[in-house]
Formats: sequence, structure tokens, C-alpha cells
Amino acid sequence: MDKWILSMLVVCLVIAGFFSLFASPEPDGLEKVAEDHGFLEAGEGHEAIESPMPDYVVPGIENEALAGSLAGIAGTVLMFGFALAAGNALKER
Repeated sequence: MDKWILSMLVVCLVIAGFFSLFASPEPDGLEKVAEDHGFLEAGEGHEAIESPMPDYVVPGIENEALAGSLAGIAGTVLMFGFALAAGNALKER
């Protein structure tokens, strides 16, 4: 694997793992609108799919900052893997 790709992966992991600690605990725009208009509770428990990391945290970890940081790192590694696989598949064509 190219050194440039690995260095960009490291940069992305630092951003996902470290800077996620400074993310706002406030709800995102859609959640805020649902909260303001009183229909947030109507969607609770009716998820279309079950998320492995609901609310952008790793379940089972008590420290919310650490759980969010690990979720960011896991998401970055997953997306890197998908992008690498897609790139390799397209390169072979």
C-alpha cells in the first residue's frame, strides 16, 4: 500500500478519534426539529434497521467520550476498507 494512502488513513483516524471528543452533544438538525415539533418520541423504537452503533457511540462503553471516539475510528476504518476494495476492483477493470 502506498505511503501516501497510509498517511491519509492515519490523519483520518486522528480526526475521527481525537476531534470527535469536541463534537457537540446537542441534537442534529433533524432531531432538533422533531423535538421542537413534538414528534421525536413517535419514531423511537421504530427503526428501519438496527444500528450496530446507535447515536454514534459504541454500545457497552460507559465513558461516552471514549465510546464516541471509538465509533468514529471504527467508521473510518470501515469506510477506508470499502473505498480500498472499490478502488482495487475498479483498477482491475
